[in-house]
Amino acid sequence: MHPMLNIAIRAARSAGNVIAKACGQMDLVQTTQKGTNDFVTNIDKEAEQAIVHVLRKSFPDHDIIGEENGEYGNNNSDYQWIIDPLDGTTNFIKGIPHFAVSIALRHQGRLDQAVVFDPLRGEVFTASRGAGAQLNGRRIRTTNLPELSGAILATGFPFKHKHHLDAYTETFKTLMTQAADVRRTGSAALDLCYVAAGRFDGFWEIGLKPWDFAAGELILREAGGLISDFAGGNNYLRSGNIVAGSPKVLGAMLKGMRPHLTESLLK
Repeated sequence: MHPMLNIAIRAARSAGNVIAKACGQMDLVQTTQKGTNDFVTNIDKEAEQAIVHVLRKSFPDHDIIGEENGEYGNNNSDYQWIIDPLDGTTNFIKGIPHFAVSIALRHQGRLDQAVVFDPLRGEVFTASRGAGAQLNGRRIRTTNLPELSGAILATGFPFKHKHHLDAYTETFKTLMTQAADVRRTGSAALDLCYVAAGRFDGFWEIGLKPWDFAAGELILREAGGLISDFAGGNNYLRSGNIVAGSPKVLGAMLKGMRPHLTESLLK
């Protein structure tokens, strides 16, 4: 295992311990609203600090970007960690047992290491650039469906971007008609990992942030999958509009979605 990935796993497990402990003490969880339909808890912040503590101890000169507290460290470094301490906060608040810790490392702008840790199931999804993707140490691969027929897709509703709801609804109707079924789980990081592991065949969502998908992106790519924006390009880092799946499923999803998308969603 790559030494930096080993440290990332250690950091993810440290945050996972904070989250798992809190699940048994929900009366101590403090929730605030940081934006429209966007919540944060004291556990998000404590988990982020747990990650930062481990990373800074091993890599004091690296840059770190966290969802909750922004940037730490050296923003001129060639190494940049991107962390989401609790992807699926709303699930956590409501007691829905589906959330994860997400940590990715970029080296000179390229994703290099990734871990997504589900602390309740004990599942550790990992990837190193060029070395494949694993779930608890076993190699994972995307499915190889030739079309959407029979596919199980995952999605995220645009609850923070309701001005796109009409376009999203039309894409949902089309993909739901062509695929076998659609799931909405509440954690983009785990959705991407589930595509990587063949549990889902494809995924799409509007308006994600880099910490939502950075780790999942590398894990998906190393498992044989592809990721794009809604136009089939690479602008998803700016737009946050994500389509992901095996190559043929991704192509079929884009084809079904394109007639319903507004100009802004195709940028």
